Amino acid sequence: MENNKICQMLDIQYPVIMAPMFLVSTVEMIVEALESGITAAFPAMNYRTDNDLRTAIAEIKSKTNKSFGVNLIVNKSNPKYQQQLNTCVEMGVGFFITSLGNPKEVILKSREKGIKVFCDVTNLQFANKVVELGADAIIAVSSEAGGHAGNIPTKELITELKAHIDIPIISAGGIATHTDYLEKLALGVDGVSVGTIFIASNECKVSDDYKKALIEYGAKDVVLTSNLSGSPLTVINTPYVQKIGIEANWLNRMMYKHKKLRKYLKMIIAVNGMRKIEKAAFGANYNTYFVAGPSIEHIHDIKPIKDIVRSLVEG
Repeated sequence: MENNKICQMLDIQYPVIMAPMFLVSTVEMIVEALESGITAAFPAMNYRTDNDLRTAIAEIKSKTNKSFGVNLIVNKSNPKYQQQLNTCVEMGVGFFITSLGNPKEVILKSREKGIKVFCDVTNLQFANKVVELGADAIIAVSSEAGGHAGNIPTKELITELKAHIDIPIISAGGIATHTDYLEKLALGVDGVSVGTIFIASNECKVSDDYKKALIEYGAKDVVLTSNLSGSPLTVINTPYVQKIGIEANWLNRMMYKHKKLRKYLKMIIAVNGMRKIEKAAFGANYNTYFVAGPSIEHIHDIKPIKDIVRSLVEG
């Protein structure tokens, strides 16, 4: 892959990003991914204080000199955005992945320090906007993605973006096997972003119940819920999810009706959702929220991250 744009940009062996996963991504997971020939990113929101964020960045840097990234939520629902951006720029992360908002400030501040900026997009309209702002690459989030998924199938989305976009494209969604990896690269993308299969790793610290669910459920069991973050989120359709439903609750419905209050309501919804996800991910409660994408169809056991990477890129 010596001629691959993403490999050259980040000095990695394979054009793969271990996607940032809320509460799931850890320092150990990031380091293992980097040492396996790929890169990785973690959400800044995983750390509640600026000191915690600084400690995590410093720890990764103490264990490897390879390039890693940080995912920033850049809309008004993230009250820590400004401080997170400044800290990451100051400490010199390798790249940002921006989500759910306008990345203009991130791009401007990063350019001064030589930090790359990859922007999540779900359609051509958003892609054109971030290209004009100076993004280094776009991450095409398809309807097959886990977490906050898009609404356009991968092949359709990539085909449209390739016809109009001249910066590197990274495909996100529906990547679990070597065949998936090759198929996405064959569409002409420059890299892939992979999340769900890494939850089923030895290094991941989620509960055994969460990992058990990844193995026992399949793609048909993944549904979108509007009850957790204010935006549709993919979760496994456990008995608990079936019981409470996946439609927007009263707080979400109020947010959509009141534009003036939307910023504050979305913040409240996001905080409540984070607490529920954290309780589910690390508690011993099988019937609850487990965030995952349709690629759980291909998870059959728990393996070290290095083995997951090798299986993905080499078959």
